[in-house]
Amino acid sequence: MIVAGFIAGAMNALAGGGSFVSLPALIAAGVPPVQANASSTVALFPGGVVSAWAYRDGLGPVGSVPMRAMLVTTLIGGMIGAALLLSTSSSTFSFLLPWLLLCASLALAFGRRLGEVLRKRWRIGAPAVLAIQLLLGVYGGYFGGAVGIMMMAVWGLLDTRDLKSLNAPRTLLVSAANSVAAVTFAVAHAVRWPETIAMLVAAIAGGYGGAQLGRRASPALIRTGTLLVSAGITVAFFVRTYGPMLSHH
Repeated sequence: MIVAGFIAGAMNALAGGGSFVSLPALIAAGVPPVQANASSTVALFPGGVVSAWAYRDGLGPVGSVPMRAMLVTTLIGGMIGAALLLSTSSSTFSFLLPWLLLCASLALAFGRRLGEVLRKRWRIGAPAVLAIQLLLGVYGGYFGGAVGIMMMAVWGLLDTRDLKSLNAPRTLLVSAANSVAAVTFAVAHAVRWPETIAMLVAAIAGGYGGAQLGRRASPALIRTGTLLVSAGITVAFFVRTYGPMLSHH
């Protein structure tokens, strides 16, 4: 748990995708899938809050949409997503998990590029952004893999603002969805605390270490490593979930 937490925290600080390590580690430790996802969210959210605090000076509206409206929308979505997860059976979540991991892997691999391509062709207004933000909040509360990259891709369609300046709102809103989900999971007793606390402390240390490494390491190397980890774990979960079915047939 400690090693997985440290690696997940470092990955989140470097390029995102920390849940690709924390969630499988919890499942491997014998935590049921729904509880593992809830525990992973709780373990990784303090690192995100620390990042959001570090970016606080850069907070502002996302294009023409006020930050308060984005925040309220994301919190509502996160609460809905968390409630949906708690109402999902472990067998259903196990069936969905490889597809959720695949969705997050594709977002990590192509999200930024897709955002740039769409941006050249379309512009969307504030109501559409808030509607999509609500859905991303639901996804963030339910699973959340690569949700920050998805947000950036959508926000890029809103205006021609420098995407780097959207890092602060992205970090805050991802943390908002995770925080409300974490509180919901804790209140619903869906968290396995011994494993979660070990991972949480290690993830904070990993987040700090990852930030230091990020200043020195090549961005291309970091991105390649992240994509290899996410692709490998996604393939492993497809084999684990669907392999027995195929061999049976």
